[in-house]
Amino acid sequence: MHDDLIARAQAWLAEDPDPETRDELAKLIDAGDVTELADRFGGTLQFGTAGLRGEIGAGPMRMNRTVVIRAAAGLAAYLKKQGHDDGLVVIGYDARHKSADFARDTAAVMTGAGLRAAVLPRPLPTPVLAYAIRHLGAAAGVEVTASHNPPRDNGYKVYLGDGSQIVPPGDIDIAAEIAAVPSLTAVPRPESGWETLDDSVLDAYLARTDAVLAPDSPRTARTVYTAMHGVGKDVLLAAFERAGFPAPALVAEQADPDPDFPTVAFPNPEEPGAMDLAFAKARETDPDLVIANDPDADRCAVAVRDGDAWRMLRGDEVGALLAAHLVNRGAQGTFAESIVSSSLLGRIAEKAGLPYEETLTGFKWIARVDGLRYGYEEALGYCVDPEGVRDKDGITAALLITELASVLKAEGRTLLDLLDDLAVEHGLHATDQLSVRVQDLSVIADAMRQLREQPPTELAGLAITRAEDLTQGTETLPPTDGLRYTLDGARVIVRPSGTEPKLKCYLEVVVPVGTHDGLPAARAKAADLLATIKRDLSAAAGI
Repeated sequence: MHDDLIARAQAWLAEDPDPETRDELAKLIDAGDVTELADRFGGTLQFGTAGLRGEIGAGPMRMNRTVVIRAAAGLAAYLKKQGHDDGLVVIGYDARHKSADFARDTAAVMTGAGLRAAVLPRPLPTPVLAYAIRHLGAAAGVEVTASHNPPRDNGYKVYLGDGSQIVPPGDIDIAAEIAAVPSLTAVPRPESGWETLDDSVLDAYLARTDAVLAPDSPRTARTVYTAMHGVGKDVLLAAFERAGFPAPALVAEQADPDPDFPTVAFPNPEEPGAMDLAFAKARETDPDLVIANDPDADRCAVAVRDGDAWRMLRGDEVGALLAAHLVNRGAQGTFAESIVSSSLLGRIAEKAGLPYEETLTGFKWIARVDGLRYGYEEALGYCVDPEGVRDKDGITAALLITELASVLKAEGRTLLDLLDDLAVEHGLHATDQLSVRVQDLSVIADAMRQLREQPPTELAGLAITRAEDLTQGTETLPPTDGLRYTLDGARVIVRPSGTEPKLKCYLEVVVPVGTHDGLPAARAKAADLLATIKRDLSAAAGI
């Protein structure tokens, strides 16, 4: 086993085009570090519907130039089999370690395969790439990003020509083509021949952002903005300036791209502490709201003043606010969300007489809904201009929520006032999440198995009226690894994360509210129910 491992590592080393990972691997081989080599050569990073994502380093279980070149070659072979012999592939990238290298390698592989490749001019938000695919009539797009993962990670996200991310069976077919790549020497990689785009695509995207706002809406809300060390700042500032909003006050320490993300433990606005600097800036400048993008700017977080403190709104709260705003503006078309998001969207759509659909988790599914007008996911993802960007877009979402805050400001009201109104109208929909990050993935498999073999019959004293194993699929959903429990006045979904080593449990309780006076009691009841469901679910799953 030991000799076989060393032989595989040496074969990899002989092919590796990157001096950094070659040096790293050579040291591990020289040191005879079998444990580390086994971790890196114990399999291959699996290409799935999230593309690839993993820690940067040498070996097939890491993100590196060898893995990316193979992935690009597999994608090129897949596209040619689909009839795109000279199709265009657009490539975007964020500011993480090695992103520019991975983008360049992808362009070289596409060119070598006889396809046309065009690379965005510099690190830009993921939604600009998603827009560029449709704008340029491309056969596919690639975004090199690990979104809000830790600094040591990178990733590779694939879109097809409709501008939305790949779904099965496309991912399986591409994975098969990647596996069939014999060696790196068999992949032609010319030194040139692809196009580096100028700013005209970005300009077209920015011109399109104007369309998400009502022509005559007020534009007075003042914001604090953090780019969370990512690529959002310049594009968001340009969009806000075009729209005529006051220039956001920037969180200077996090404004510019930095792949080491020095001020945050995790560069995700949802993580504890990530918004501390933004809240400090808000206490200093007293804005109407705080806006954050994640590092590739496809997500948008919103925080508001709540009494004397600043509070992050949940993704479900922002999702409902944007829906209510669009309904109020007379939007037509289908409202859609993933099954783990709040059922409040369905109530809002139903009251407005609009079609509504639930999909599996991920914008790759939401973006495919027929006649989509608005889609959102609780993980801070919002699609407010599906004709322009068939994916979540943290820039246009920021514009729309700032427009809503401006409309309410003109009425002497706030986003929290509108949330109160929605609770009285549709019932208080309170959501929470039980999220367990693991070192060992078997912990997740064990928890799922325990819930399947010994399903709970009640949570927080509420009877489970329906238990669904989503691996079987439903009338409206394709199969996925998840469990859904419907309770009397509550709902729970349990699933392994698609992009991180986490088990995620999504909880929602609905408490009827008669009047605004009843809100405090309803909130207390909801908080108590959520806490008890969380406790009981943890016990049932053995986590």
